[in-house]
Amino acid sequence: MTPRPDKEVGVAHIFAAARYSMGGVRRLWGETAFRHETLAFVLITGVFLLTGAPLWGYVGAVLLYLLTASIEALNTAVEEITDHASPEYSNMAKHAKDLGSFAVFCLLMANGIWAAYVLAELWMASAG
Repeated sequence: MTPRPDKEVGVAHIFAAARYSMGGVRRLWGETAFRHETLAFVLITGVFLLTGAPLWGYVGAVLLYLLTASIEALNTAVEEITDHASPEYSNMAKHAKDLGSFAVFCLLMANGIWAAYVLAELWMASAG
């Protein structure tokens, strides 16, 4: 077993935390779902650009994307830990994975509702 590295302190801790975060992004990029969620964000941003969405629409979309990415990261962590702790099939492992998946699904719905709301506001403003 590899020994645990010493904890970083002071300014070195900030750089270490950034390295760990970038490692998380690299790991998460390996997940097809995360790449699809990122593509959806890019497409929503493109539609907002084409339709002249207001700044608040972009801010909401960015915040929801960041929240979705963070929950997707936690879901992936739960799946990895579950697979490690329970390599054989178990209902408990299935429930843990299903709950993580549901959390991501809720945020995907929130992203879709937000995009629809922003576009509906634009449509109503142009029609009225």
